[in-house]
Amino acid sequence: TSFPTRRSSDLALMVAYPADGGAAFDRDYYVATHLPLVRHALTPHGLTGVAGYFPDHVGDMLAVAILTFTDAASRDAALASPEAAPVFADIANFTTATPIPMPMTVA
Repeated sequence: TSFPTRRSSDLALMVAYPADGGAAFDRDYYVATHLPLVRHALTPHGLTGVAGYFPDHVGDMLAVAILTFTDAASRDAALASPEAAPVFADIANFTTATPIPMPMTVA
């Protein structure tokens, strides 16, 4: 199996959804509706990939999303764009958790 090669300039945004206080998370909605919304809204602004990850055993996290961008400027512009507003507004449709965004550099 070969793995895609990342450029050293790729940047990511990790969004963690903590399981604090018994927070709810609708995986089906997240996968079927939210992730496609993210792709549609942010790809024109430099989004190169998005994936959702779910722990095998719920502990501290309900889910983690990894969004990759061509560079920091693209990431920042995408998140500040008017197209990002529906993405942020949609969060309440699948979780009661407060997302924790963490900008990252891809190794």
